[in-house]
Amino acid sequence: MIITGKYPNLRLRRNRKQDWTRRLLEESTLSTNDFILPIFLIDGKNKIQPIKTMPGVYRYSINKLGKVVDKALSLRIPMVALFPYIQSKSKDKDGSEALNENNLVCKAIRYIKKKYKNQIGIMCDVALDPYTSHGHDGIIKSGYVENDKTIEILTKQALLQAEMGCDVIAPSDMMDGRVGKIRKILDKNGYQLIQILSYAVKYASNYYGPFRDAVGSKNLLKSDKKNYQMDFKNSIESLREVALDIKEGADIVMVKPGLPYLDVIKIVKDNFKIPVFAYQVSGEYSLLTNGIRKGLINKDAIVETLVSFKRAGASAIVTYFADQISKDLK
Repeated sequence: MIITGKYPNLRLRRNRKQDWTRRLLEESTLSTNDFILPIFLIDGKNKIQPIKTMPGVYRYSINKLGKVVDKALSLRIPMVALFPYIQSKSKDKDGSEALNENNLVCKAIRYIKKKYKNQIGIMCDVALDPYTSHGHDGIIKSGYVENDKTIEILTKQALLQAEMGCDVIAPSDMMDGRVGKIRKILDKNGYQLIQILSYAVKYASNYYGPFRDAVGSKNLLKSDKKNYQMDFKNSIESLREVALDIKEGADIVMVKPGLPYLDVIKIVKDNFKIPVFAYQVSGEYSLLTNGIRKGLINKDAIVETLVSFKRAGASAIVTYFADQISKDLK
C-alpha cells in the first residue's frame, strides 16, 4: 500500500521545479555504460558502405573497423556486436560458412583483439541466418527448422568464435536446448569464463526488415520464422524460455525487439533478477530516424525511448544509436 498525502499539503510539482532537483530524484538514468554498438561487416578492402534502409548505419570492411572501434572506445561504449554481410557464393543450405575460421566474423574478432586487446568487449551472434541460402536460422527439413541438427552446428560455431577471442557468445537462433549444449562445449574446451548472452525471448517480429537487408537475408527468406521464434501475442511464455536458458547456463538474457516488449522486459527482470538486455532493433531505429529527419518528432525521442528500456528493467541496450547518443551524453 502506498501512503500518500493530499493537496494542498502535498504538491508533487515541488520536486519538479528546478533542473537540479529533477536530477537528484531521477529514478532511471542513461549512460554510455548502458550501450552495445552493433557493427555490420563486409568483404573487401577500404569499404564503408551505407545501408539504405538504416540511415546513418554502414557496413565496414575489416581494415576499416578501426574507425568505428576507435570511436566506440573514445565514447566509453563497453562492447560491440558483430554481424556479417555474407556474399551469396559463400551461402549454402547448411550455413557452412559459419564454421569457416576465415569468415568475416572470425577475421573481425582477430583484428579487434590484436589491435585493442581487452579494451572493449566483443559479442557475436550464434545463428545461421546470415550464412544460409534460405535465410533461416537453422537446417530446414520439409519447411521446418530442425532443432537438434541445428544445435550440432551452433555448438561448433560458438566454440570457433570463442577460439578466435569472442568475449560474449550470443545464441540468437531460438532453438530449444542450445544454451546448455554451448555451455558444455565451451567448458569442455577451457572457456569456462566466456559469457553466454542468450536471446532467450526473441519474437517473430515485423521490426526486423532493415536488419535482414543489412546482413543480406531478406530477399532469401521465402517464409516466416514463426515455428521457432516467439508469438508476439504471448508474454508468460517468455518466463518459460528464460527459466530454461538460466538452468542451462545463460549469464545474461536478451529480450528482442525492445520497445514493443517493455512489459516482457519488466516481467523477466521482476521474476528472475538476472541481467536483462534489450535490443532496439533495426525497425525501431529506422522508424525513429526517419521520423526525426522528417520533422515528425525531435531528436530527444531517442533518449526518451532508451530510458524506457532502463525503466522497464534492462541492464544494457543493443542500439544503433549507441555512438550518436553516447556523444550527446558525454
